[in-house]
Amino acid sequence: MRIELPTPLDADTTPNLADELSGAITIKVSAGEFRCSRLRLSQGASRDVELLMIDTGTVRAAICPTRGMSLWKARMAGIDLGWKSPVEGPIHPNFVALDEPSGLGWLDGFDELLVRCGLRSFGAPDFNANGQLKFPLHGRVGNLPARNVAMEVDQAHSLLHVTGEVHETRFLQYNLRLQVKYTFAIGENSLAIHDVVTNAGATPSTMQMLYHINVGAPFLQAGVKLHHPSQYIVARDARAAEDLDTWPTYLPPTAGYAEQVYFSASQADSHGWTQSLLASPNSDVGVAIHYRPDTLPFFSQWKNCVAESDGYVTGLEPGTGFPNPQSFEEQKGRLVQLAAGQSRDFQLSIEVIPASDRILGVIKQIDAARGGPAKTRKYDPHWCVSES
Repeated sequence: MRIELPTPLDADTTPNLADELSGAITIKVSAGEFRCSRLRLSQGASRDVELLMIDTGTVRAAICPTRGMSLWKARMAGIDLGWKSPVEGPIHPNFVALDEPSGLGWLDGFDELLVRCGLRSFGAPDFNANGQLKFPLHGRVGNLPARNVAMEVDQAHSLLHVTGEVHETRFLQYNLRLQVKYTFAIGENSLAIHDVVTNAGATPSTMQMLYHINVGAPFLQAGVKLHHPSQYIVARDARAAEDLDTWPTYLPPTAGYAEQVYFSASQADSHGWTQSLLASPNSDVGVAIHYRPDTLPFFSQWKNCVAESDGYVTGLEPGTGFPNPQSFEEQKGRLVQLAAGQSRDFQLSIEVIPASDRILGVIKQIDAARGGPAKTRKYDPHWCVSES
């Protein structure tokens, strides 16, 4: 059953998910109730950004239709997810110069918990032989406004779906359509995502997708460890190779730290899913990313242990490939080929696990899926642009 969106309320400041939702409507289901509100921000570079706020009782989330249906922030089991970016967003796409010559304009709007990178490209900026920008950092979809945003309730299963569409289209060149669906359930410390990308054109097209999921303080801290089921961990470059032996663990905020990135392949379990887990130092709470490797076969770990004021954060990034320039990914055969009218599905979920027994159980599952300690490599010419 479709639910009418709440009337947007103007807001002078960005919301704190620990506070009461302003102007919320209530949607009753058999297992409880959902509360939803809609804000229109009015200050600075956030002016005219809309946020759709969802409260399930155990999860609060802020979805941003203005920025490609990104997930701006979330709060699960009383734990704030997201990070404190020096970019004080959410930033309206009008203030993000994607085509500025360096190709790094995307960073002007980067502060979400989850931002999609694609659809035609993601990864490092790509330039032609004349030095002209072909594809900017992480693509365009995260800075395109959504249309047909709606809420639907599944009374039989006590679920709330938030949907929207994002079109990445250029006349006579490409016509890619992203359909987004977030699903919330009463009593669960998680949210699910089901995206569909369709080539709406009459000729074949390629695409890429990477889910840039970013976790910072207060959860991220010294001693947090990533548990990931890949058999091989590869350093992206010489900087990452410096600390290859300690790739799973995180330092405290460190002024002057230079980012480190590690690449791996994703392995499915018997149900077609895999999971990566960030566990607290004493393994009493964790943040898990569950996803399907049949369409997201690769994983990138971004460690950015800089000072908190500079953006202390880690990125957990399942994708169709690695965040290299698009031309390198094309050369290595990792672009997704879509025939006219063909679609590709992507499924994942984000979960907070607040119980040590469950954390230890998930770690055992990940270790069993890996089949032994992960092996490390300083370089893989099929995955990395240049040797470390």
